[in-house]
Amino acid sequence: MAAVIRIHPADNVAVAVEAIEAAGEVRAGGATVTAVEAIPPGHKVAMAPVAAGDPVVKYGYPIGHATAAIAPGAHVHTHNVATNLAGRTALKYAPASPADLPTPSATTFEGFLRGDGRVGIRNEIWIVPTVGCVNGVAEALAAAARQRFADAGIDGVYAFTHPLGCSQVGEDHRRTQRILAGLVHHPNAAGVLVLGLGCEENHLASFAEVLGPADPARVAMVNSQDVDDEIAEGLRRLDPIVRRAAAMRRQSVPLSSLCIALKCGGSDGFSGITANPLVGAVADRIVAAGGSALLTEVPEMFGAEAPLLGRCAGPEVFDAALRMINDFRAWFVAHGVSVDKNPSPGNRAGGITTLEEKSLGCVTKGGRGPITDVLTYGQRVRRPGVSLVDGPGDDMVAVTTLAAAGAHLVLFTTGRGTPLSGPAPTIKVATNARLAAAKGRWIDFDAAPILAGEPIDTLADALLADVLAVAGGRRTANERSGIRQIAIFTDGVT
Repeated sequence: MAAVIRIHPADNVAVAVEAIEAAGEVRAGGATVTAVEAIPPGHKVAMAPVAAGDPVVKYGYPIGHATAAIAPGAHVHTHNVATNLAGRTALKYAPASPADLPTPSATTFEGFLRGDGRVGIRNEIWIVPTVGCVNGVAEALAAAARQRFADAGIDGVYAFTHPLGCSQVGEDHRRTQRILAGLVHHPNAAGVLVLGLGCEENHLASFAEVLGPADPARVAMVNSQDVDDEIAEGLRRLDPIVRRAAAMRRQSVPLSSLCIALKCGGSDGFSGITANPLVGAVADRIVAAGGSALLTEVPEMFGAEAPLLGRCAGPEVFDAALRMINDFRAWFVAHGVSVDKNPSPGNRAGGITTLEEKSLGCVTKGGRGPITDVLTYGQRVRRPGVSLVDGPGDDMVAVTTLAAAGAHLVLFTTGRGTPLSGPAPTIKVATNARLAAAKGRWIDFDAAPILAGEPIDTLADALLADVLAVAGGRRTANERSGIRQIAIFTDGVT
């Protein structure tokens, strides 16, 4: 008997836990069928006949419609299923009953209390270039600072380079400034050096207006064209900032001060069964303690609007969330791109057929807690609970967006694996045992035991313990590898 999982009683498909051979017997939800063809792991098998045009149901919701008659035991994938997605979605506010969230056993972690009352989980020095022209200088300055301050007791010096900051107009220019401002204000950075050139569109005076008030003991600015030796000047300006950071010590802070981000990348057919609902359960525990969770990847909310937006805390939040999703759909249409231009080839190889299927699995990362806010691109977290953050699904752009919004760390689920990481520590959660075993230098936590019947709540308690250990200073796989990148969303003319 092949092992399969039927997620919801209404589903007419099940997911193969392991490869199913043709003529193999499959049982799920009280139904037994015989596979009429081989089914790869993570892919779907029909548990009932589906007529052409009828919905294919997974997670209790349609993930598309059958393009041909599908027999029980048949492989259900791109060859016989198509999306139902089109343009804007019409949805009315219909609040779901509030979920009873689990109370975490831990109520504190060891963090750095900043002078403005915020909390950081790292005591780092960040170098933020205003323009790509000084990327090389930023990297050289970071290397020189790491050498000079090697014994200072800080958590590291990092430069976040990017190709933007000049020749941008309109909203693209403002996006770049808002994201960079969010990084400068990030509480994981005990100190920041903003490095400019002098002739760029995003020059220091313009950027300072977007940045707003900044503690001069924490944030310094250097314009490269205005000094004889920009490396020496940068080190000189960093010296008092590093000395101040080195005097900071971890102390017990409430769990309510923690802000986590939820991201998936390189998803497979197990993502919505193991790793995504697992990190959702961790988010529930943090939200129950008064903390914050951030969810982005708006195109991967397409098709999952009903279960997601039913959690909005009120009609104003619902209206803002629906407007954000519909505006992103309209952006696709305006560029002549179908709204279902997703999943990726790797997603499809892993068993995900349509964007609705990917989205319904994707939004489980947000748990069951109330959606309390909707943030525009580059806006920083404002209140506890779950916040939806405007932004695309591109992994590098999304992790940057979440960091700029104020996430202390990112819970990143993956079924196929990825080494990338953004400015905030990233805990990689594998959906399957093969990936966890093969890529130990990328992966921090294995969610695969869920496929063998391990309760999600048991693993959620274990993963939350890891989250608090990372918040308290334990390094993640991406931190040990030194991989940190940023990418900023652009759309218009250069």
